[in-house]
Amino acid sequence: MALFTRKRTETAARTATATLPADPALAALTGDYTIDPAHSSIGFTVRHAMVTNVRGAFGEHQGTLHLDGTDPARSTAALDITIASVDTGIADRDAHLRGADFFDAEVFPLMAFRSTAAEQVADDRYRITGDLTIKDVTRPLSIDLEFNGSATDVYGAERVGFEGSAEILRSAWGLTWNAALEAGGVMVSDKVKLTFDISAVKAAPQAA
Repeated sequence: MALFTRKRTETAARTATATLPADPALAALTGDYTIDPAHSSIGFTVRHAMVTNVRGAFGEHQGTLHLDGTDPARSTAALDITIASVDTGIADRDAHLRGADFFDAEVFPLMAFRSTAAEQVADDRYRITGDLTIKDVTRPLSIDLEFNGSATDVYGAERVGFEGSAEILRSAWGLTWNAALEAGGVMVSDKVKLTFDISAVKAAPQAA
């Protein structure tokens, strides 16, 4: 009985998501966008030595969005991240991350995400699912995003903003380096939180 109840609940949730009323303001945002790296950030947080968090970011990245405000399921995203741009504030640690123990940036210079599905899960909340490639491993990833709004900046560019996060197990992408601690546990957690704060600029309409 619990199984059938869960299935009915899941079906109802999908139906509710599918029937969210269309927002005319969102429909007007439909179009192609370029992520603005100067006003966006892609970061990560990972537990270190079992007692604290290390935070870092990738300073170089580029990507595109196609937003469909009438039918969010038709929206898409593509993102390329330059591994060598990793920055945790400690030069030696960054060099270790770029090296063969972790990302092996000379051999695999980019981390890539390509969306395969998108859905609106609440009024301003979305989930985009796709393939994340790190080194030579590609695995599915879902990112929960909140729509922060839209604006026309002082240069006349139309912008949209999203922020969100996802959690991964780095070992699933072959990032397995670690060191055992004398008191037990390991130096670097397998769980990594990825964070996204995105500003994207709408492409100007092409002349007919």
